[in-house]
Order: sequence, then structure tokens, then C-alpha cells
Amino acid sequence: MVMVAPALEGAAVTALRAVLHRVRQAAEKSGRRADDVRVVAVSKTKPISLIHQVYDAGYRCFGENYVQEIIDKAPQLPEDIEWHFVGHLQSNKVKSLLAAVPSLAMVEGVDNEKLANHLDRTVSTLGRKPLNVLVQVNTSGEESKSGVDPSCCVELVKHVKLGCPNLQFSGLMTIGMPDYSSTPENFRTLSNCRTEVCKALGMAENQCELSMGMSSDFEQAIEMGSTN
Repeated sequence: MVMVAPALEGAAVTALRAVLHRVRQAAEKSGRRADDVRVVAVSKTKPISLIHQVYDAGYRCFGENYVQEIIDKAPQLPEDIEWHFVGHLQSNKVKSLLAAVPSLAMVEGVDNEKLANHLDRTVSTLGRKPLNVLVQVNTSGEESKSGVDPSCCVELVKHVKLGCPNLQFSGLMTIGMPDYSSTPENFRTLSNCRTEVCKALGMAENQCELSMGMSSDFEQAIEMGSTN
């Protein structure tokens, strides 16, 4: 998964099309299909009118970083939008998020068992279909950054996959350095985590997404295996 922020209103559609073209080129360069890479248009702080503009151009996958913002926006926008919540989610906001956004497609990401358990129980209580989640890994080693330590990644994935029947483990994610850029080492660490997870759980690697890369470094992330 690749996360990009739409530009100013009026230029948003043009900018997104340019990004999609670059995604296609990066995928082909690495011997993959462009369809194997999902681009999430991060719409945080962007007005409803801009999201409508991108939606009207045919795009459906949007991401938000703040619970209150997605709760406010989602009811004002078409129901077929595929919403992704990206970043640290506090357990005490899980119920309000899931109840207010029925079309929430994925939470990126889960970084501890408490949050996984809370999501699992809330999905069950609300009678929702299983919720897709990515496990967030702290690949940069920064204390201020959310995410499980790479050495604990397999155990958390096991808990989500085997102990949370209302969650669908979809893969791993990482957020880079403070400027949201990542380094090849960050990407490589996440790729190594996927190898370990798939070996431990008997999964094919194509069943485990890698979400890494932002507007500034997504081409490198795609070349190193990012699918989202």
C-alpha cells in the first residue's frame, strides 16, 4: 500500500493521476503488475469538496489519520468509499470509529494485543463483517513512534490471526522517520518481518501485504515490495 496526499482542490485529480502513473511505472520496473499496488489517497485536513472531486473522477480508496475527522466526513460522502484508518488508534476510540463508519475497510495499524482485542470485540458487538487490519511495525526504532518491535512482530500477528476471529490479518505496515520518509533499511526490515511471519504461520508471502511508502518515497517502496 502506498499513501499519498491529494494536492490543492482543482489540481487534486491531476495530481492523483500522475501518482497512479508513477505507481504503474515503478511496479513495471520491479516486474510486478500495477494492480498489485493499492494507492490510498490520504485526505486528512482536506475539505469534503476535494474528496468529492477525486471521488467523481472514479477513485474510491481514501485514508484518514484522525478519528474525529473520519467520523465527521464519512456520513457526508458516498457509502461506497473504501475508508482506511491510518496510524495510531487509541482503544477508547474504537467503538465510536467502527459505529460511525460502516464502510471502514481497514485499520492500519494494530500495534498491541489490547487494541486487537478491543477491535475484535467491537466488530462482534456491532455485528460487522470481519475487519481487515495491518500490524504496525516500528522499523526505525524511534521511541516516539507507534508500532511493535520487529522482534515481537510474529507473536502479535499470531494473536491477531489465531485469537481474534473478527479480524482479518491482511499484512504489515510501517511509518518512516518524522518527515514520513523511510530508508531502505526500514523497508528491508518490514520485508524481513513478512518473511518471518509467513514462515511461522505457513502463509504465502502474497497473502501478506506490505504497506510502506509515502508521497516522497513510494517508488522506492514499491521496488522493495510494497503492495499498499
